[in-house]
Amino acid sequence: MKIEKVTVEDAEELLEIYAPYVENTAITFEYDVPSKDEFEERIKNISAKYPYIKAVHEGKIVGYAYAASFKDRRAYDWSVETTIYVKNNCKRMGIGKVLYEVLEQELKDMGILNMNACIACPVQEGRYLNDDSIRFHDNMGFTEVGHFHNSGYKFGQWFDMIWMEKMIGEHNANPHEVVWQQDFKL
Repeated sequence: MKIEKVTVEDAEELLEIYAPYVENTAITFEYDVPSKDEFEERIKNISAKYPYIKAVHEGKIVGYAYAASFKDRRAYDWSVETTIYVKNNCKRMGIGKVLYEVLEQELKDMGILNMNACIACPVQEGRYLNDDSIRFHDNMGFTEVGHFHNSGYKFGQWFDMIWMEKMIGEHNANPHEVVWQQDFKL
């Protein structure tokens, strides 16, 4: 398996991974699968500033991860929101772990200090949602910092969401500036 930068040419393959999450789960609160054009725009916008990476196995993309702005205010520059999706038939193969390890290193190299993840949280496990993502983030060193009740409505039911965070750098009175649009190592 190789980890590479995502390009706009990957949009269709990434959508093949993402679509089942939209259509069949509450992992994403998005109701409709984005168009290829919309997904290409997302890739362009995110990768202009942050790492957007893919795991490739035998010539096929089997997962992807990226970081994006946590909040659009200067004081939040050192924090990002992370996202990861792994192809449904490729889960529990270590793909997500490798993606997050590479993403974390890229973020550290930029000067990012906080990784944050917004995760749908089941009130009780069911057809549309389990706690796999929470357990994954916990295993990757994230801790829960906030729990919001009945925040997302999908498939005729309400879902909670939690925020988890991982500190990946030293917080001091004079943090180094974040290096935007750097040439990522990949």
